[in-house]
Amino acid sequence: MELRKIETNQNILTLVIDGNLDAAGSRSAQPHLDEIIADPSHAEIEIDLTHVGFLDSSGIGAIVYLYKRLVERQRNMRIENATGQPLEIINLLRINQAIPVNSQKH
Repeated sequence: MELRKIETNQNILTLVIDGNLDAAGSRSAQPHLDEIIADPSHAEIEIDLTHVGFLDSSGIGAIVYLYKRLVERQRNMRIENATGQPLEIINLLRINQAIPVNSQKH
């Protein structure tokens, strides 16, 4: 699993996740998530799941962890490009009722 941070503009930071967001992936992502939380320079964080083929409870936990910490700091987060199994689990767990999912239509 690989993470890339892309600055879309001064307000938006896109976190591109490449690989499975499972227990191992979530563990390796944790320091990056903490770094994003600690750095207040972006008001909005976008999680790009284009290259995520599998998402499990650990991955959901990591996403919810990031979301809660950002909300505490009056920052926003959204999930984009979720398809297949990751989108199914997001919908099944109703994550989309708290976190905007696929809100940017291209």
